[in-house]
Amino acid sequence: MSLAPDPANSPGTSRSTSATIQPNILWYLVTVADERGIDLRPELEQVGLDETVMRSAALRVSYRQGSAVIRRALELTGDEHLGLKVGAAQHLTAWGLLGFALMADDTLRHAIETGVKYQNLSGAMVVWSAGIGEEDGAFVLRADLPDPATDPAVAVFLIEEGLASVVTLSRLAVGPAFAPRVVEFTCPPPRRGDRRQSDPYGALFGCPVRFGAPANRLVIDPAWARARMPGRDPVTYASTLELLDAQLSSRRDQQDLLEVLEISVAQSLPMIPSFAEQARRHATSERTLRRRLADCGTTYEALVEGVRRERVELLLLRPELTLRDIARRAGFSDERALRRAVRRWHGTSPVHLRERMRADRF
Repeated sequence: MSLAPDPANSPGTSRSTSATIQPNILWYLVTVADERGIDLRPELEQVGLDETVMRSAALRVSYRQGSAVIRRALELTGDEHLGLKVGAAQHLTAWGLLGFALMADDTLRHAIETGVKYQNLSGAMVVWSAGIGEEDGAFVLRADLPDPATDPAVAVFLIEEGLASVVTLSRLAVGPAFAPRVVEFTCPPPRRGDRRQSDPYGALFGCPVRFGAPANRLVIDPAWARARMPGRDPVTYASTLELLDAQLSSRRDQQDLLEVLEISVAQSLPMIPSFAEQARRHATSERTLRRRLADCGTTYEALVEGVRRERVELLLLRPELTLRDIARRAGFSDERALRRAVRRWHGTSPVHLRERMRADRF
């Protein structure tokens, strides 16, 4: 069974770099940084998230805001395993109403599948998918980045945080003995400056950990997947799902349409799917799709422009890339087209924008 996410067919489980998410990760990130004597509140305020705003139950933050704070936290702490620590600090209540539903679910596998179904309400910054793998019926949970051009350090943080939080919350639910069969990361193995250093991955996951794998995933033995949730309650579970469905339906028609289209464009760059192709994927006419986008207050051209702008801004933060590299990866015909676009967006050249963005980080 393939576990790769299909944005065109699974609008409930896609994630976009300009979509809005709950600020759960940022709250735990601030807590972990506080324990190290590092105050991230100024970084939150820089992206428009002061403490008063952060306390709002209705708050949603953009992927860009979240990534900026994470990037700065990595720089300030100098901790390449910060994602593991933030994931390990979490509790089921971090997922709000969804966490309550998971506690009332029947088995660990079903709880994870429920989490995947309602992931857009959980505050996750990765795209989750789950199913039965080829490993003798083992249950597999996979985490993918919403945009392959994500800053590499932020990407490692997001995957570490996501997989660590699942293992941590599973232990809180079914017992501290829980451990996956194996955990796999697509990133290369971490540098080991001192062989006497403890292994943070083995210590947290309690199982073999592989690097350079084809996908980021947890493989869970069937016996653990069938483990009963101690708080299972069919009535509470059903009533909570009704509330979750109401939350999803209130935002799905518009927000999820934009998320699906944006992630489709982001994952296709440097090629850009035609509007006719997008309409075909949604099994609708071009006229209907244009009307739905107009109802969202945008057009396909503006949506593509936004995705390419975010891609360029992410790539400019990587000093090893030339402007020619960036133009090619963002789908521009040449450097001149890139320069015109950046001047239209920011009123300056790519070189000056890169200098300004790098200065803002330090």
